[in-house]
Amino acid sequence: MSGRILTIPNVISLARVAMVPLLLWLLFAADAPLAAGLLLGAIGATDWIDGFLARRLNQVSELGKLLDPIADRLAITAAVLGGWVAGVVPWPVALALVVREVLIGVGALIAWRWGLRVEVRFLGKVATFGLYSAIGSFYVYAGFDHAFFLWWAWGVAVPGLILYYLVGAQYFLDILRMRRQAGPVSSG
Repeated sequence: MSGRILTIPNVISLARVAMVPLLLWLLFAADAPLAAGLLLGAIGATDWIDGFLARRLNQVSELGKLLDPIADRLAITAAVLGGWVAGVVPWPVALALVVREVLIGVGALIAWRWGLRVEVRFLGKVATFGLYSAIGSFYVYAGFDHAFFLWWAWGVAVPGLILYYLVGAQYFLDILRMRRQAGPVSSG
């Protein structure tokens, strides 16, 4: 199954990628942060659905293993940067997320260059889900102005960020461990 391209989970991941421009349109062109926050919630929920269906339907694929984290990074990055620019996401949260994404991106490039593939950790999925919830709640608060959403956003963002950085450190340690096990890299 790993070589298949057109699978239900891959279609869901592609739909998540396709929803990112709509999210930005809702935020900037339509000035509807509430709708953008709800859409971000849908994007986050489908992150769990595509992985569940891939395992349940035995449709795990190499494309899906690549597409799922790309969809996550794209959605989170667009929501964070867009929310930061629009004044929806507080700058400390946005800055912490952007720095972490850059570090993970550098690590992913190094792993790719060395021919290594790091498996997604369950705690990484939990952190991502929490941050989807936090960012989405900042958006909903900007459009709905109810204190619950602001408290929820901060209450989930802080532990989510801590977990996100801890899992990021685990990914780097995984890369270093796999690199040591693989032996020296040829210069050719």
